[in-house]
Amino acid sequence: MAQYELLLPKMGESVAEATIIKWLKQPGDMISLDDTLLEIATDKVDSEVPSPVAGKLIKQLYQEDEVVQVGAVIAYIETDGEDVEETQQTEEPVKEEEETILSEIPGTTQLEVKDDVQEQVKSDSDRFYSPLVRSIASQENISATELESINGSGADGRLTKDDLLSYIQQSRPADTVVNEVAAESKPANIQSQQEAPRTAPVTSNPVGVSVSGGDEIIEMDRMGKLISDHMVMSKHTSAHVTSFVEADVTNMVLWRDKVKKNFEKRENEKITFTPIFIEAVTKAIKDFPMINVSVNGTKIIKKKDINIGMAAALPSGNLIVPVIKNADQLNLVGLTKSVNDLAVRARASKLKPDETQNGTFTLTNVGSFGNVMGTPIINQPQVAILAVGAIKKKPAVLETEYGDVIAIRHMMYLSLSYDHRVVNGALGGTFVRRVADYLENWDVNREI
Repeated sequence: MAQYELLLPKMGESVAEATIIKWLKQPGDMISLDDTLLEIATDKVDSEVPSPVAGKLIKQLYQEDEVVQVGAVIAYIETDGEDVEETQQTEEPVKEEEETILSEIPGTTQLEVKDDVQEQVKSDSDRFYSPLVRSIASQENISATELESINGSGADGRLTKDDLLSYIQQSRPADTVVNEVAAESKPANIQSQQEAPRTAPVTSNPVGVSVSGGDEIIEMDRMGKLISDHMVMSKHTSAHVTSFVEADVTNMVLWRDKVKKNFEKRENEKITFTPIFIEAVTKAIKDFPMINVSVNGTKIIKKKDINIGMAAALPSGNLIVPVIKNADQLNLVGLTKSVNDLAVRARASKLKPDETQNGTFTLTNVGSFGNVMGTPIINQPQVAILAVGAIKKKPAVLETEYGDVIAIRHMMYLSLSYDHRVVNGALGGTFVRRVADYLENWDVNREI
C-alpha cells in the first residue's frame, strides 16, 4: 500500500492560508476520487476540498478551527501502488505570495521579506499569528504588545491579514509610523506626542447594551462577523457620498421581453437585467476611468482591468460579492453566462476564493427585494458602488414633435455611492448619469 500526502490546494493569488471548518471524512473512512474531504474557509469564502485520489483516510494533521498555510500537508491517504506526493503545484511558494501582498501595503514597496521574519515579532501569549501577519507586523514595526491589542475577525479571534492592514491604514498611516525601537530610547513626553495621533482599532463590540429577560441573543456566524467588520471599516475609511438619477428603461425592458425566450432556447441560459446593467457600467467606466481606481495613502491607483463585483444574497442571509474579471471584454452573452454561473455557485457555496478577489467596481441590485433605491456602502478598496432599484411602471412626461404627452413608462432609480476623497460630485454624478444614458438609449432592435 502507498501513502498519499494531501496538500492544502492553492486557492487564489492572494490567498495564503485557510481555516479548517469541518472534516467530512474521518480516519478509517474509505474515499472515492473527488469525494469531499473537508470544508475550509478563507477571509472571503467557504470552499470544499475534494480528494484527488481514491483510498482510505489514515491521518488528519490539522483539526477543525486550525489555520493552515497553502501547500501544507493536511492529511495522509492510503492508496494502491507506490508512495506518491501531491502533484498539484502551488505555482509560487507561499513566500512569493506574501511578497506580492506586502508590496500593496503603504510604505513596504522597497522592503524585502527576510527568511527569519517570523522571529522578528515574538509574543509570550498563545495567540496564533500566521507567517504573513508576522511579516507585515515586522515590516511596520508593530510590537508584540501592540499586536495583541488588535481585535481579530478570524476563528477564535485570530488576527487576519485584512484585520492588520485595516489597523495599519486607520491607526498607523505609512507617513506617521513610529519606530518602536527608537521610541524606547526617547523621553516619555516625546514618545507620547508621537503616538497621540493613533486611534484605537475599530471594534464592533457594543457598549452598555441592555438585554431583558425575553430577548434572544444570537451570535453572528463567521461570515456575518467578517461582513460587519468590513462594512464598519469602509465607513471609517471613505467619505461616502451618494448621487441619484432616474432612468426611463422602457426600451431595455421591451427588448428583453422580446428576446428572452429565444435566448434561453438557444443558449440554455436565462437573460436577466443584471448583465445588461454590467455592460452599461463597463462602458461608463471606459468613459470615466477615474471611477475605476483605489486609494493608497495619498496615491491614487488607476486600475487597468475592469473587474465588476456583483453582490449576491445567500440563503443564510449573508452577502457575498463574486467578481467578473475583465467584464469589458465580454459580450452580452458572455456576461449572461458569467452572471448566472457565479450566482448559482454563490448560493451553493461553491465559489473559489479567487473568484471574490480583485474587484474594481461593485454593482448591487436592491430592486430584487422590491426596493426602489438604496445607499450602498463602498466595497473597499474600491471607490464606488452602484445600486440599481426596482423597475416600476410610472406616468412620465414625453416630449414629442406635437408637444408634451404623459405616457406609462418603465422607470428605475440608480444610486451611486462614491469615495469623496478622490471622486468629486461632478465625476460621481456624471458617471451615474452616463450609466443611465446607456440604459435609456437601448436599441430595441439589437441582435444578440
